[in-house]
Amino acid sequence: MSPASLPARIVLHVDLDYFYAQCEENLNPALRGKPVVVCVYSGRTGDSGAVSTCNYQARSYGVKAGIQIVRARKLLEAADATFIPMNRPHYEEISTRIMDILEPFGNAFEKAGIDEAYLELTSSINGDFEKAEQIAHEIKQTILKQEQITCTIGVAPNKLLAKIASDYNKPNGLTVIRPEDVKAFLGELQVNRIPGVGSKTEQRLHQLKVERVDQLARLDLSVLQKAFGSNVGNCLYLAARGEDEEPVKGREQPTQVSRIATLKKDTHEISEILPLLEELASSATLKLTQRAMTCKTVSIIAILGDLSIHSKSKTLESPTSEERIIAQASKDLIAQFLKSAQSALVRRVGVKLSGLSNRSGQTDISRFIDQ
Repeated sequence: MSPASLPARIVLHVDLDYFYAQCEENLNPALRGKPVVVCVYSGRTGDSGAVSTCNYQARSYGVKAGIQIVRARKLLEAADATFIPMNRPHYEEISTRIMDILEPFGNAFEKAGIDEAYLELTSSINGDFEKAEQIAHEIKQTILKQEQITCTIGVAPNKLLAKIASDYNKPNGLTVIRPEDVKAFLGELQVNRIPGVGSKTEQRLHQLKVERVDQLARLDLSVLQKAFGSNVGNCLYLAARGEDEEPVKGREQPTQVSRIATLKKDTHEISEILPLLEELASSATLKLTQRAMTCKTVSIIAILGDLSIHSKSKTLESPTSEERIIAQASKDLIAQFLKSAQSALVRRVGVKLSGLSNRSGQTDISRFIDQ
């Protein structure tokens, strides 16, 4: 097939909206509609540390990621705001489930961060942007239904444009850039909408009398290389034209499989924890089987009412993907934890499988053991 007859490339960029704060809103629905700020506390003083992320209500007051918590509190003095310490294990668990939802939609899948991913759709839909838009809608609906998380999606001919598109209409948006619309779409954008163009680069472009992307596109490559160096100058030159040949990279080999969920109430009673723990062990084992992998280590995670995180692990005698063995190890571990922490009230419980390896050749040895 000649280059002229190849189907148009189609890439999706999926960006989970204000992800950490949205996860917290789902944990506590009373927070919805109010400013929510997720923080990384340093522990030196009560308010020392920085903002990790925040919802759009908080952003409307000028709060943004990276500013000091003290500064955020001042900006939100007149608002009924909630400041929450970052709970990364919870966010990672939700992210893992969402990435598992996303992966089957694409010919290639690349996790770009805890809250974003790229999907290549080119070969499966033969360059049809209408079908790509339908798939994007389906992705949004599926994630919302299964995880109660909204996302914004950009659909475009390459990764650069897909990311620009996903940033164009947040939150809960969908923007499609077709090949014939690239020049017009980019032309009116401010240069800081190009990924990687920060305040310093923007200021230097302003010195060159460049504020919009169409103005950037009119500069010769030699001018940009002289001002920014060869590599950055070349990147700016290509970005202004919407050119990007970087492939959507395949998903890296997973290092663990984990599942976590919230109990109906905080409890120390093992009888109230075991039914949920068994479900989680079963779900984690199913994912392990689907990936044709085995695990060597089983861990349980217990998040208490005070949000402190505890874990216990067990290394198995041999790698396995046998649900019975994994479930029993999980039960033993939670029993050990509850015995060692007599006053612990468990709020959330999880199962993590690690020490993963591909199952090849001989079937998992545990399958030969009498049931």
